[in-house]
Amino acid sequence: MATSPFEGVRWVWMNGKLVPFEQANIHVMTHALHYGSAWFEGIRCYDSPRGPAVFRLHEHMDRLVMSCRMYRGELPFTVDELCQATLDTLAANELTYGYIRPIAFRGFGSVGVNPLGCPIDVAIVVWPWGAYLGEEALKNGIDVCVSSWRRTSSESMPSFAKAAGGYLNSQLIKMEAVLAGYAEGIALDQDGFLSEGSGENLFLVKDDTLYTPPLSCSLLPGITRDSVIHMAADFGIPVREERMGRNMLYACDEMFLTGTAAEITPVKSVDRIPVRSNGAGPITRRLQDRFFAIVHGEIEDRHGWLMPVPSASSVSAERA
Repeated sequence: MATSPFEGVRWVWMNGKLVPFEQANIHVMTHALHYGSAWFEGIRCYDSPRGPAVFRLHEHMDRLVMSCRMYRGELPFTVDELCQATLDTLAANELTYGYIRPIAFRGFGSVGVNPLGCPIDVAIVVWPWGAYLGEEALKNGIDVCVSSWRRTSSESMPSFAKAAGGYLNSQLIKMEAVLAGYAEGIALDQDGFLSEGSGENLFLVKDDTLYTPPLSCSLLPGITRDSVIHMAADFGIPVREERMGRNMLYACDEMFLTGTAAEITPVKSVDRIPVRSNGAGPITRRLQDRFFAIVHGEIEDRHGWLMPVPSASSVSAERA
């Protein structure tokens, strides 16, 4: 019998306090449960010879605040307070690596579509979690398909916001792909141009140049996406953000997906058509190797992306 990924997780941060995992509950009339009015982040903590550290924590929390504001909500905590709460939660659970899920949501208040009468609650959960698509996927790549579901237009709901309700679209993309025998689906935007995966940004390599869809193609401004663009610049690899048709998927030399969960995952085929590199090509591997060297503390963190986690004895948040 498989064990729960939350086995051993003792504390959850909720609205300013660390509460026991079993008591981290919400009311059945919580607005987010009925109308999807929630915003979240996915963040990773990595272990290293110098101790555990969180990858680009401040940027993630800044995006959480921005996502909430796009839906006319103000978080009751600052970015710095949310960063500290994350470090406290990791330390309290004595977690040296894993996944971090901060979530802000419209809580128990008024009933109806209008959310303005509901409080905004905030929680942070941490747990050990390995490769999202599997260790084999990181090494040898995955098979993907082009989804029949289009990405929701940013004129219908803001693609820049990491909103829970928007992930119903992602679920359709993911389920269609998995049930057809693929690991992931690639969605087009409302105009038929390449957008992103169900939960990952998309990169392609053609003639030693890195291509990625622009933010105008209804995609989330991924933090790992931004990291890849910075690392490519370090290597002198040209990066072009431009609208691309579906045919680019079949003509490229390399392809990979990026995201906090997926990290940098190569793609070996699209719609059963092999990518020329048949997995991680030289540019993909170079970027992947640099990424993991940074997050595991094997080379200098010259971009200042890692935030160290304190020891459990220094936890400052009040426990309920």
